[in-house]
Amino acid sequence: MGSVKPGMSLREIQDRFQAAVLSGDDAALCDIMDSSRTGRDVLFGVYRNAYASRLAEIIGQDHDALKAYLGDEEFDAMARAYISTHPSQTQNARWFSTLLPAFLQQTEPYRDYPQIADLAQIEASLNTAFDAADGPVIGLPDVASIPPEAWSILQFEPQSSATRFNIQSNAFDIWRALKDEADPPEPSHFDAPVSLLVWRQKFTPMIRQLGTEEAMLWNEASKGVKFGDLCEMAAAYDPGDPASRVANLLAGWLSAGLLSHVG
Repeated sequence: MGSVKPGMSLREIQDRFQAAVLSGDDAALCDIMDSSRTGRDVLFGVYRNAYASRLAEIIGQDHDALKAYLGDEEFDAMARAYISTHPSQTQNARWFSTLLPAFLQQTEPYRDYPQIADLAQIEASLNTAFDAADGPVIGLPDVASIPPEAWSILQFEPQSSATRFNIQSNAFDIWRALKDEADPPEPSHFDAPVSLLVWRQKFTPMIRQLGTEEAMLWNEASKGVKFGDLCEMAAAYDPGDPASRVANLLAGWLSAGLLSHVG
């Protein structure tokens, strides 16, 4: 690149250079001399393009299924639109794409295709579960010795990586097909939301779809609602043997390593 104009401190040069790369501020061009072969705008454009390309690559690493679904050209255009709207604010590249699902929900033309934002949300949630802090996990043996008379007042706490969220499309089916390197199904949109649960089992992020009743009970159990009250809620949903249904769900949560505490 051409020589920098004299009279500036190193810190000033760095700040203006950073602003030019991150936010497109052209003030730094005034501090740079043209080279003998080309203009300063062309030279500095190389830096800007390389920086955006690297961030787009990071987004692609975090959202490989979304990239496969959109294709390289469409994904790159989407990534650069996101980069322009949300310049990097952290030194840790892992968190740069955190706002991507919300961006896709709110920004044209992507908001007209809910499966795109839903697919991004699935991958973002799996990434977050993988990075979640370690915490205690309990299993079936930890509750086996609890006396029957105490069960009505038991409360449960989800483990640290567990999160539940809703999607409005068949993005989960699309994601599974892409992971299997199969052709994804045609997108479809739901009138009622579908609940997904994501967590980390040992070192592996896990995801599964929840039925309506299980999603409701998981929400309430996560708030500390007692087992007896969960059974009453299940009875209101379906009067057929609610205690057994709740107990079976609880056994599944324990077997999957979804809970960290019972008390």
